[in-house]
Amino acid sequence: MVPENGFEVKGLEFPTLDNAKVQGKTVLVRVDINSPIDPKTGEILDDTRIRMCAPTIKELAEKGAKVVVLAHQGRPGDEDFTTLEEHSKKLSAAIGLDVKYVQDIFGPTAKSAIQKMQPGEVILLENVRFCAEETLKGSSEKMAKTHLVKRLAELADIHVNDAFGAAHRSQPSLVGFGAVLPTFAGRLMERELKGLGRALTPERPSVYVLGGAKVDDSLTIIENVFAKDIADFVLTGGLVGHALLAASGKNLGKPNLQLLIDKGFGEEIERAKRLLSQHGNKIKTPLDLIVDESGKPKELGVDQLPTELPLGDIGSKTVEEYSKVILGAKTVVINGPLGIFEKQGFEQGTFKVLEAMANSQAFTILGGGHVVAAAHDAGVTDRIKHISTGGGACISFLSGEAMPVVELLTKKTQS
Repeated sequence: MVPENGFEVKGLEFPTLDNAKVQGKTVLVRVDINSPIDPKTGEILDDTRIRMCAPTIKELAEKGAKVVVLAHQGRPGDEDFTTLEEHSKKLSAAIGLDVKYVQDIFGPTAKSAIQKMQPGEVILLENVRFCAEETLKGSSEKMAKTHLVKRLAELADIHVNDAFGAAHRSQPSLVGFGAVLPTFAGRLMERELKGLGRALTPERPSVYVLGGAKVDDSLTIIENVFAKDIADFVLTGGLVGHALLAASGKNLGKPNLQLLIDKGFGEEIERAKRLLSQHGNKIKTPLDLIVDESGKPKELGVDQLPTELPLGDIGSKTVEEYSKVILGAKTVVINGPLGIFEKQGFEQGTFKVLEAMANSQAFTILGGGHVVAAAHDAGVTDRIKHISTGGGACISFLSGEAMPVVELLTKKTQS
């Protein structure tokens, strides 16, 4: 079922920086620069998200805005719950401008720093999750009543939301400013919504390739794409492929079935059965698999199941079949790798399917997370049309779930 409060994309319109007059204005920019951090050294291990939001911040500064950046890092209690001091250095390097780190969110220090700003300057306020209010969730109007939003909104003229990676959340700093300030999508948000929007209003044939370890998320995406009639075929691998094989009556072998149960996906097999009974002709499951025989890859046809050996990848017949479907498509979305691509000998299924996507004439979309790392390893990223930075937000988007930040932006166009 598609959630009743779900998010429709058809006719998606939202205000962008092209519509914003920012010269001399104080602009509050919410970004998602939540990054992996080495718990021992505090060093940022991957600055991709920082680099992805840099164009928005740089453009605003060059247009003469006073740019006040808001962001979070980690969650209270986690090892990566730290200040944003290191982020400010990485952001400075990414935009080629000095980014001043302010060790305050909305207190006197932050207020003074904002009031002293000159056009073209950029400051990064402290981790918004250091403020207890940022754990609240709710409507834009309700979140606008928090101290965090009220104090900062009175110092600003415009709000820009560029935090696509958190667009499925509804905390104060994400949705509160939209109720009280003119609000625009940043360049990353704009790129993501335009790219992913093409998955939900696709040129046909439209193909979804679903793998990875999150069986529940993948089955929700399958439900959504068929309920909205936006996919012609779904090709599966990884744990979701295994769950669908089990649902089709194949005995995977005790250890492989146990793995699905241990990961909490035992009940998902019943859900997978329902999907196969409704859409079996459109859902493709592996024809053969690569198993791990003492660390070495060995190919088995599904008719050779069950096996006591761990399943590690899709086999060559499956790759051939999936590649044919992909090469005949006009839109292809992949979410999740089709095997344990990090392990030598078990990467070929994922790499070859990504290669087929790279060679196809279709509008191709990588749905964030591990499949992006796989595409880097396969050397195909420059031939994919849209690479999402979203992770959880991307899954919510493709699942048709509510996207509070996006709904807020689209409302701004209608108002």
